[in-house]
Amino acid sequence: MKILNVNQMQNAERDSARFGITIERLMEQAGKAVAEEIRQQLGSLKNHNILILIGPGNNGGDGLVAARYLFDWGVDKIKVYLCKKRLSNDVNLEQIKKRGIHYSEIDNDTNLSKFEEWLSEATVVVDAVFGTGKNRNIEGAFARVLKGSHNARQQTRGLHLFALDLPSGLNADTGAVDHSTPSVDCTITLGFPKYGLFNHPGLEKAGLIRVVDIGIPSQLVDHVKIELLTDSAVSVSLPHRQPYSHKGNWGRVIAITGSINYLGAAYLACSGAIRVGAGLTSLAVAQSLLPILASKLTEVIFIPLPETGHGLPSSEAVNILHQQLPQYDVLLMGCGIGQNQTVTDLVNNILFDRPVKHPAVVLDADGINALARTEEWWKHFEDDAILTPHAGEMARLTGKSIGEIQSNRIEITKECSAKWNKTVILKGAYTVIAAPDGRVRISPFANAGLASAGTGDVLAGAVAGFKAQGLSCFDASICGVYIHGLAGELVKAELGDAGMVASDLLQALPLSIRQLKEV
Repeated sequence: MKILNVNQMQNAERDSARFGITIERLMEQAGKAVAEEIRQQLGSLKNHNILILIGPGNNGGDGLVAARYLFDWGVDKIKVYLCKKRLSNDVNLEQIKKRGIHYSEIDNDTNLSKFEEWLSEATVVVDAVFGTGKNRNIEGAFARVLKGSHNARQQTRGLHLFALDLPSGLNADTGAVDHSTPSVDCTITLGFPKYGLFNHPGLEKAGLIRVVDIGIPSQLVDHVKIELLTDSAVSVSLPHRQPYSHKGNWGRVIAITGSINYLGAAYLACSGAIRVGAGLTSLAVAQSLLPILASKLTEVIFIPLPETGHGLPSSEAVNILHQQLPQYDVLLMGCGIGQNQTVTDLVNNILFDRPVKHPAVVLDADGINALARTEEWWKHFEDDAILTPHAGEMARLTGKSIGEIQSNRIEITKECSAKWNKTVILKGAYTVIAAPDGRVRISPFANAGLASAGTGDVLAGAVAGFKAQGLSCFDASICGVYIHGLAGELVKAELGDAGMVASDLLQALPLSIRQLKEV
């Protein structure tokens, strides 16, 4: 599913006319689709009191159409509040009047008393004030209405706040928000999702994101390289397993992960690779740590490494690793290996000094932190690789602040992937995946349950496991991110999003793969 900026969306709407699809028809289909999504989200329209806030432009027109459909479907307690006077020949407003739906205009509402009365009675509020076209500061009565809706949602148990296309004041291109932008439970975005919904702080305002089809022909956006991942798009990339295959068919992963303080990282990363189907996984780790890890990782082969007195691989370990690496399809490195100089030297020696051909690399966590200490590291490390930074690690790699990263996640990831010639996975809510050729994919998952220690190790292992099975760096990243996110959704459905731990994801990984293969 394509993700569009404002200019691309406006062009697609305009060019729809070539297919006989007028703006009026798009508005009709948008309003109906919004009403249908509200009905689906609520489960039932019975006993709901719905207030729809109508702006002056097309977003308000979509809201009027939605109000009409909701009324026709049996919602008799529905009210329309016009935040600015509509044109006298507005056909959608005429339909509201014809049905006898209660409406009020802000110009006739002294001190917003009618708005406040209707808001106090509402169980559902729909923000249809401003769509993609509002980029100026919101002031005056508009600001009071939007702030009032936001505050009501915060203070009133059971009040549902929906946004039509975007929460008003959210910049569709950047994710910047106005001081009046409400936080909503669900954003019902029209036709295609918009960039700004996946950048901070916009994504924090948008709540659950639902995309509804309004009839724009898909061929009008075929040129767009940025897409939101879907079940069907990912399922076609999953490895197809023949019943007569053996472990050699499904790839070999070598993991340089874990240290005395982060033993769990090695367990989670290796298990992630195994659980997505890697044929064989080996763990190269300081020899004193083997007895502990062997009790947990019964399916893993161990490569004991000579070590310093701190449970870290010594300089002699590099020669052993260079001998072992050609036997593997993927090197997974970085999860929980620590950040001292010994680790930095190990990472640099493995990545920059390659006497023989080495496997593709998946670099995570402390491996990324070590890489960031070398200026223009990408000029020394030109082989295929997947980098999996979170925002803090991306900040170290780029020299930008975390705030800069979070406010422009898509473009920064895209630019860095091209500059470094690496596939980059920027983790977080709506994880971003970028390939050097400009393709970008966004995960549809934002799950607070994944905000706990170790979930990134599971993801790195899953990505490495898919890469070992013969997928390209980009496809392995897509499958790893999506399966990891879907596993999180399965665990959340069973346990909730508080108290979920990383190891809960492991058994859900193969269940997620099975679910996708049934699509």
